[in-house]
Amino acid sequence: MLQLEDMQLLRALGASPSLAAAARLLDLTPPAVTVRLQRIEERMGMRLATRAARGISLTDEGQRLVQEAIEILERIESIASRLSGESSGVSGHLRVVAPFGFGREYVAPLVRDLHRSHPNLAISLVLVESPLAAASGADAVISIGHIKGSSWVGHFLAPNDRFLCASPALARSLSKLKHPSELNMHPYLTLRENDEDVTRLRLTQYDAAGKRTGKAVTVRLDSALSSNDGTVVRDWAVDGLGVVARSEWDCARLIAQGKLKRVLPAWRLEPAPVIALTPTRQGLTIRQRVFLDAAKRAFDPVPWRASPHRGSRPL
Repeated sequence: MLQLEDMQLLRALGASPSLAAAARLLDLTPPAVTVRLQRIEERMGMRLATRAARGISLTDEGQRLVQEAIEILERIESIASRLSGESSGVSGHLRVVAPFGFGREYVAPLVRDLHRSHPNLAISLVLVESPLAAASGADAVISIGHIKGSSWVGHFLAPNDRFLCASPALARSLSKLKHPSELNMHPYLTLRENDEDVTRLRLTQYDAAGKRTGKAVTVRLDSALSSNDGTVVRDWAVDGLGVVARSEWDCARLIAQGKLKRVLPAWRLEPAPVIALTPTRQGLTIRQRVFLDAAKRAFDPVPWRASPHRGSRPL
């Protein structure tokens, strides 16, 4: 029969890439975790995880048992929270990883308001250039666009179109352009991130009603200026230094303020919806559910479509 400590160990294994990482979550030594796992396997009469030099891998039986343990622990924690009469309801530690620009603009206010609603919940917000590269041990990762080949589970938060824009003066000089290939003769600004080929653009033409009118085309543009900071590249565009491909969340307010103007407005880049990613090897904890619920409320209505001015919503 499994004890409460056994289920806590199983939950830690489901959230960790190695026995050492699970040991850190439980404040135990790796040998102690190994012994406890072996005892659980002996009682259950089955192998729950395979050990390798690079970490551990749960077996099918191990994954099912981890999921059951997580669900049982969530029920126990929920009951304990209700019986304790705590108005905050949620405690523990939540680790969220997000990209720099979007994290500062939208995730930081979300985390602030979430902590105000749940003061017993400690939250770490990690802002990085490439969120998945720093995702180890994270409860949630905010991604702009789908991650191809990701082993994480995606939770849709908000739509986010991408398009070309420039300063009003430069955009006016480019107003007669009909096709993306004509941009080759004009300065182009690039944001270099996630090892992507940022000089290669794939665009699709739409009519005034928003209906797609043809196949997508691919163009390659020479970069006049580049940076790994999206705010820097966007500000260069505002200063009239070139055309830039930016997300709607980042430039909608500047377009509304007249500081940026769309270039080739009939053409759109592939959209990059805002996604919250959670690990696949574990069920959602109460903390993750509270965060996802708060995030969905924060992006409904979509801030960059509802108003050109940022504002926070109660969580």
